This record gives sequence, C-alpha cells and structure tokens, in this order.
Amino acid sequence: MINQPNDMMFRVFIRLIAIIVVTFSIYLFFSGHNAPGGGFIGGLMTAIAILVMYLVFGTKTMNAALPFNYPYMMSIGLLVAAGTGIISVAFGYPYLKQFFDYFQIPIFGEVELTTALIFDLGVYLLVVGSAMTFILSIVEDDS
Repeated sequence: MINQPNDMMFRVFIRLIAIIVVTFSIYLFFSGHNAPGGGFIGGLMTAIAILVMYLVFGTKTMNAALPFNYPYMMSIGLLVAAGTGIISVAFGYPYLKQFFDYFQIPIFGEVELTTALIFDLGVYLLVVGSAMTFILSIVEDDS
C-alpha cells in the first residue's frame, strides 16, 4: 500500500481507472460471441482491475470491501461452463451446441440471447476466480 502524504488523488484516480476497466471488460464479455472478446479476456481485465485496487488500498481494506470467495467463484464458473455443454448433450445434441433466440426486453428492445453467453459467463467467473486465487495466495505466502 502506498503511504505517502498526498496519495488521496492517486486513490481517486485508481478508482476511476478501475471503473473504466471493469466497464470495458463487461462490454467485451457481452460482445464476445459475435466479435473478439468474451469471457476469458473480460475476466482477465476484471481481475486486473481488482488487483490494482488491492495494490492501492491493501489486502485488509479490499477483503472488507469485496468479500468474495474466489475459489468458490472459480468452482461456480467451471460448473456453469461445463453445464452448458452437458445440457446440450442431455437433449441429444453435440457437446457445446449453441442455441439462440430473440427476446423482447422492455428497455433494450429485441435482444439475441445465446447459450454461448452462459458459457462465457462460466469462463468469466472461472478466470476471475482463478487469477485472484493464485495472486492472493502468493501475496498471503509472502506476508
């Protein structure tokens, strides 16, 4: 953690940068099944934003602010990603067969929803959970 007398501006700036990075990672997550991006790169960007916040504010403060159980998040992500493929097999289709349909959502209008989005959600959770578990376990071993 930075212990300088004038680090308030740095902390405010890092909060702004983290919001921008997480917003862009969510954009990449949602555009991933039709364009470059997806759960993997979106998850890495989110993990980087969280890591920068850990570096600036310290482990104790961030654990209080973000009380996530990252190994649990990693497990849920793996189950969601694998479950997406298993559901298609249960209905007699090949593993990870993609299904899609268009739905009318009140504010957004007609939106395409796909099973690839659910798979990407699993990958997103898996990447964020595993990256943060690895990094925080190294930090805890060091202190």
